[in-house]
Amino acid sequence: MSAAAPLPDRLGGAPDGKRSLRLWLRMLTCSTAIEQRVSQRLRDEFGSTLPRFDLLSALDRAGEAGLTMGEASRKLMVSNGNVTGLAVRLRADGLIEAMDGPDRRVQRLRLTSLGRSRFALMAEAHEHWIEALFADLSEAEAEDLTHLLERAKHSLHAVTSEDLNR
Repeated sequence: MSAAAPLPDRLGGAPDGKRSLRLWLRMLTCSTAIEQRVSQRLRDEFGSTLPRFDLLSALDRAGEAGLTMGEASRKLMVSNGNVTGLAVRLRADGLIEAMDGPDRRVQRLRLTSLGRSRFALMAEAHEHWIEALFADLSEAEAEDLTHLLERAKHSLHAVTSEDLNR
């Protein structure tokens, strides 16, 4: 990886001790910008939202076995209540269905055939949007960034609550 030119400092010349803060803010800015653009495209082209897309995606990956509400909430990192609200609307639209299980208290969800075909269209468009958003990165830059973000993710998982309280 070649040394990049220094990026402009918008924090008023913050000392090197603020490196992690600057990094987090830059990552947050990029993530927010991507999320906003993808959300707008989902609304404009499919009349959908990013949370609906995310639940459809999780159910698509789960296949015919589907997911329980609890499994879906853990995968999406949202509350059970959020998943329940999404599921009610997606069921009303005919995109997902509830499956009978051995325990009536645990509801499993899966995509309907309409849900699978609709999600396939959305997923293909989503992939193209993401490719366009990162088009200015070379293949090597994208691989380097992916590797660095994977290392950052590992670092995040290695930090304990105790470490944060220091």
